[in-house]
Amino acid sequence: MQIWPGEPYPLGATYDGSGTNFAIFSSVADSVELCLLDEDRNEQRIELTEVDAHVWHAYLPGIQPGQRYGYRIHGPYDPANGHRCDPSKLLLDPYAKAIDGQVTTSESLYSYKFENPEERNEADSTRDTMISVVINPYFDWGHDRPPNHEYHNTIIYETHVKGMTQMHPEVPEQLQGTYAGMSHPAVIQHLKDLGITAVELMPVHQFVNDPYLQSKGLSNYWGYNTIGFFAPHNAYTAYGNNGNQVQEFKQMVKALHAEDIEVILDVVYNHTAEGNHMGPTLSFRGIDNAAYYRLVDEDKRHYFDTTGTGNSLLMSSPHVLQLIMDSLRYWVTEMHVDGFRFDLASTLARQFHEVDRLSAFFDLIHQDPIVSQVKLIAEPWDVGVGGYQVGGFPPLWSEWNGKYRDTVRDFWRGEYSSLPAFASRISGSADLYEHSGRLPMASINFVTAHDGFTMRDLVSYNEKHNEANGEGGADGESNNRSWNHGEEGPTDNPEVLALRLRQHRNFLATLAVSQGVPMISHGDELGRTQQGNNNTYCQDNELSWINWDLSEYQKDLLKFCDRVLQLRHDHAVFRRRRFYKGLAERGGESDLGEIEWFSPTGQHMTDQEWEQDWARSTMIFLNGNAIQEPDERGRPIIDDDFIVCFNAAPEDVDFKLPDDTYGSLWTTVINTADDEDETKYEHSETITVTSRSILILTSPREGNE
Repeated sequence: MQIWPGEPYPLGATYDGSGTNFAIFSSVADSVELCLLDEDRNEQRIELTEVDAHVWHAYLPGIQPGQRYGYRIHGPYDPANGHRCDPSKLLLDPYAKAIDGQVTTSESLYSYKFENPEERNEADSTRDTMISVVINPYFDWGHDRPPNHEYHNTIIYETHVKGMTQMHPEVPEQLQGTYAGMSHPAVIQHLKDLGITAVELMPVHQFVNDPYLQSKGLSNYWGYNTIGFFAPHNAYTAYGNNGNQVQEFKQMVKALHAEDIEVILDVVYNHTAEGNHMGPTLSFRGIDNAAYYRLVDEDKRHYFDTTGTGNSLLMSSPHVLQLIMDSLRYWVTEMHVDGFRFDLASTLARQFHEVDRLSAFFDLIHQDPIVSQVKLIAEPWDVGVGGYQVGGFPPLWSEWNGKYRDTVRDFWRGEYSSLPAFASRISGSADLYEHSGRLPMASINFVTAHDGFTMRDLVSYNEKHNEANGEGGADGESNNRSWNHGEEGPTDNPEVLALRLRQHRNFLATLAVSQGVPMISHGDELGRTQQGNNNTYCQDNELSWINWDLSEYQKDLLKFCDRVLQLRHDHAVFRRRRFYKGLAERGGESDLGEIEWFSPTGQHMTDQEWEQDWARSTMIFLNGNAIQEPDERGRPIIDDDFIVCFNAAPEDVDFKLPDDTYGSLWTTVINTADDEDETKYEHSETITVTSRSILILTSPREGNE
């Protein structure tokens, strides 16, 4: 075999049409072996002799896409000083664009003996580990272009490639649970009917199915256990994992773009699947442990962990920062994705051990001409000290608004003193984001997400029911702010079922009329249940997958969700680009009259009424002619006027409509208590709003009919 010197950049395996350049970073290696493997994992080792700035490289003419490979790193095994090189372990390329296989539960993956962790284990891991694959980078994108929806017009649908498609009756069996299934016309049509503009895919970077879970007969379903930051997860491919997963992923993106739907990836750059000091040696640990991971200063055998997963990447390392930025740019430029949601993003901000919103990571993002132009969403917390950072991220960033979730749940279950916070949340959370120069798009509004109850379970259970996870109910959040409405779990009680349905609709309608960016967790529009399990991370089965065999109850809920999201789509008053001009803690009311808050008496809310502990009902007027911003073409926005009555009280409440200066005739467009309600009302009329419901009325102003 010919071996040419090759180039140190780009890192990874790069096929150019004639051969492949291999390059890998290690600052501690004494020598590096590139291992080429055939389909039976028979190995040919090639020593890399060219080294530039700790990058070991070679070019091999004739090496084609589909070639399996790995590395063996010869260097110090000295855990006390942070070094864990182990040439008996076949290692994944950190820059692998595709990965074949999955890990087993074998002891060979570990550098110590199970029965005696102090004893070295030099068993070869080739048969039990994952293998890197050379890919063909060429793909016919045709006329693909990003939909590039403005943020204020965005509706995000958080979903899971397998969970979304595994049981879909219109998706062919061989495509269920795959990228090809996700791009099936029936799946895309469902998204379009809802008015979804962006899918946020739960992790699709190659992740590890934890040996610990495998030994319990479970598996890592969510995928927050990344090992390959450039590789699409191989279990989601319909056409084999010898590099075909890359082409299939690109085809999915192309199909979604063709229907004007953006693709946002949930990415996990805060840790890797190698776990703590007792974890397997799969890649980074054996390549250059101290350069990739944050170690405990006093004892470098252990990892400084702010993620709860065993390790954290070393964000002050230039090689880690390069890896992340190279990965982000790759997914934008080569895979055509439209944005990222960063898991446990506070960890990424920890340049040293504190959360620093101006850390090197954010500096790199902001100055990058590619990554800075896509949608950037933070999960603004981690498990470290000071890790809860809702409202603390810099401009360009949006955040999962955990305070929105908590407040909206509290308001609709009738918690005392929740009305002022509710007003701030549905008016865009200016109190959290405006001070840093951000806009309402900074707030990703959600009531439920993958982590926690589904929306149906939120209104059906007081307690989590996680017995299937095998952890004795110790896992999952216990403070869910949920309410079962009288009976725990499944029931035939018609009153309980009716109230649950109304509350479910209240959550969907609240999302639709809130300023900011709404996010719906997949299946919530269908009334999906996980039987009270609020932590299905290890449940790769029907408990977590969407069941598309819908009852009449579920069909009615889907129709309602379609209607309420269409209302948002049709009216700019619900999706403003900028905050209201008034005080954030009073829901933005100002002399401009963009939004006005009324008590059920039809009078403006007084300070005393805002501060009443038991206040659970309010009415807002949205002025369609006072949207102080132009549309995309610079024209003034003129919309219909709306009144929204929120009644979270346990009894029906009479609301008096404002006088005719606000509109003469009002028509019901949404009533969460009655789908058939299209009642018209005169100004100043008193109307009865059902307990725990929302009533939305509209009126065109003169000249705006």
